[in-house]
Amino acid sequence: MTTLDRAVDTYLRHVAVERGLSRHTVSAYRRDLTVFAEWLATTPEVHSEGADRAGGASATADVGRLARADVAGFVAHLASRPEGPLAPRSVARMLSSVRSFTAFAAAEGWVPLDPATAVRPPKAPSRLPKAISVHDVERLLEAAGGADDDPVGLRDRALLELLYATGARISEAVGLSVDDVTTLSDSDSDFDPDADSDGVAVVKVTGKGNKQRIVPLGSYARAAVEAYLVRARPVFAARGPSTPALFLGARGARLSRQSAWLVIQAAAERAGLAEHVSPHTFRHSFATHLLEGGADVRVVQELLGHASVATTQIYTLVTADMLRDVYQTAHPRARR
Repeated sequence: MTTLDRAVDTYLRHVAVERGLSRHTVSAYRRDLTVFAEWLATTPEVHSEGADRAGGASATADVGRLARADVAGFVAHLASRPEGPLAPRSVARMLSSVRSFTAFAAAEGWVPLDPATAVRPPKAPSRLPKAISVHDVERLLEAAGGADDDPVGLRDRALLELLYATGARISEAVGLSVDDVTTLSDSDSDFDPDADSDGVAVVKVTGKGNKQRIVPLGSYARAAVEAYLVRARPVFAARGPSTPALFLGARGARLSRQSAWLVIQAAAERAGLAEHVSPHTFRHSFATHLLEGGADVRVVQELLGHASVATTQIYTLVTADMLRDVYQTAHPRARR
């Protein structure tokens, strides 16, 4: 017999070590599976098909007794729980965690059949990414600061310029090391602010599943990163132990996601855009503006690090809506 808690621990080690998922993803799986196990343990109804599991499945229960009705009941619970139903997207995320676990359990032979295969998540409403205009992006970047005598402003400007220039997730940006900013001609060497300005700067971004992608760094972002590396990063580095991190906090350690979020919020407030800006706004705007400029959706997919082009294609709906609005406003025979 393989107990539920032992099976979950084995699965989490598998995704962390063998699949190389990030610690944030592993933590999310752990939280979701803990909720699933706690729900099973406190649900007295008979869920297992043809089996009486009075008192629910505790952490010491046999994982082999999991059935489709257990997973379906968990999904129904999440969508109607008394303390407040979860949104369809949240339910879908938690079901995805359970599915991944039960698929692993089936592959290991702990269950005869994967009990989550036929369980479908609730349909989430279609929601288009929220991008801001190029003009608003420029206002936001200007509001970040960047004066030569202001280390914090130089860092904040470099961070925001890099986010917009690369479309990186906020966790990917704060996870960068200095060596991840390189030149295309010699991707194994450190970025040299004094090198030939005609060289193409690139960023090696490590995304989900530790997959790396190379993203060009535009001239504005390159200049901002150069200024930060020369005039600001040494100031922060002197305040703490040596670290390869690109972006540093006030005490010289790697800038956290929470601190980066506060940087974005502060710049947005100064620019008068606080209601429209989140950490993902730069990523959405990056993709939308590229497509508006004529970039191929497959290229944008690679730059964003999407595993499937279907994920990227949602941005084409945003640009299609814009084209329709412009047409209806500008064409003399578009309106009655």
